[in-house]
Amino acid sequence: MNSEQQIEQALQDKGLNAPRLSPDDINAVIVHEQYHVFPGTTVTVCCLTLRNGFNVIGQSAAASRENFDQEIGRSIAYGDAREKIWQLEGYLLKQRLAGSEA
Repeated sequence: MNSEQQIEQALQDKGLNAPRLSPDDINAVIVHEQYHVFPGTTVTVCCLTLRNGFNVIGQSAAASRENFDQEIGRSIAYGDAREKIWQLEGYLLKQRLAGSEA
């Protein structure tokens, strides 16, 4: 179970049901993913395309070429991009909630 799922489970276990985002909400906005490793580097970039066509970029880089693993680089770059989506979607949720309180 990843940390997003653990947090979601903890929220459910405590009965915290106020409007919020869940890992499933984040999954639902991602429609496509692409990766690129720059030749001669350990830099991996992940581009996630969202349902509305917006693109979010995440990146990773190994400090040592000997430690570079493409699968791990992709995973870290994906996680970096996904964190940005949490922020964007959190902002949108707060905007919707603020509008309903007006």
